[in-house]
Amino acid sequence: MKFSELLEVSRRANQPLHEVVLVQQMLEDGSDPSETRAKVRFLLRTMLKIVESNYGKCQQALVGLCGENAHLLSKHEPRFVGEFIHTAMVAALSVAEANASMRRIVACPTAGSCGVMHGVVYALARVAHIEEERLVDGLIVAGAIGDVVARVASVSGAKSGCQAEIGTAAAMASGMMVYVLTRDGEMSCHAAAICLKSLMGLVCDPVGGFVEVPCVKRNATAVAVAVSAAEMALSGIKSVIPFDEVVEAMAKVGRSLPEELRETGLGGIAATRTAQRLLQGFMNRGDTNEAIERRNNSER
Repeated sequence: MKFSELLEVSRRANQPLHEVVLVQQMLEDGSDPSETRAKVRFLLRTMLKIVESNYGKCQQALVGLCGENAHLLSKHEPRFVGEFIHTAMVAALSVAEANASMRRIVACPTAGSCGVMHGVVYALARVAHIEEERLVDGLIVAGAIGDVVARVASVSGAKSGCQAEIGTAAAMASGMMVYVLTRDGEMSCHAAAICLKSLMGLVCDPVGGFVEVPCVKRNATAVAVAVSAAEMALSGIKSVIPFDEVVEAMAKVGRSLPEELRETGLGGIAATRTAQRLLQGFMNRGDTNEAIERRNNSER
């Protein structure tokens, strides 16, 4: 079902969007709405615990291209951003680096983009003090946003570039932020559309094929994009292009990206001189094969 159709059902039935999403899920797979909500609540609590256990810590990343970013930002006194976005960015880096260190995360929507939603959820809970049930409502709507992208386009960097991973995560986060404050599905939809348009065309170019550079830092910058889009939507700014059409355009862009820019490690910054030098260093290290084997085993 298109997102516009979910919004139309919500308007006609005079029901909150998150409840419409739960009913639609029941119609598709027979799932009990109360059970689905309980699962979402479990994921929410798990995400918060993951952030708290990793927040601002140094990590031992698989190949060592990251691991201190969250710690450095957590100790930095912000000069340009407020507490909410600083906290969300630190949380995003913390979880992204935890993922790069083979620690437990919630792939929301993917492992490589996991920091974005974790960061926003954590800031909403700990800085904005949004109550749990409202966060659950927002996470349900965020899931619907991600589901539409997955059905129409993709959430795979290998298929559609990083726009499919980081872009989708940011759109989900932005829509969630607006929804937990307003319960306005249409406004949330505008936030998601603005966000996705801002990251359309983002290529997937991990150095050496590892989810460390530029992936980890993109999680934090995507948080900033998500917050910006949410603020614009909350102000009354609307996306001229409807969300569903933005997703359709994203799908076409993804199909247009050359193979080198879709998680192959052959294009973008992965093809720079420095990246190639680092890659050669990986291959010369005695523990490289073991590291690659650990990564491959984790993906099975």
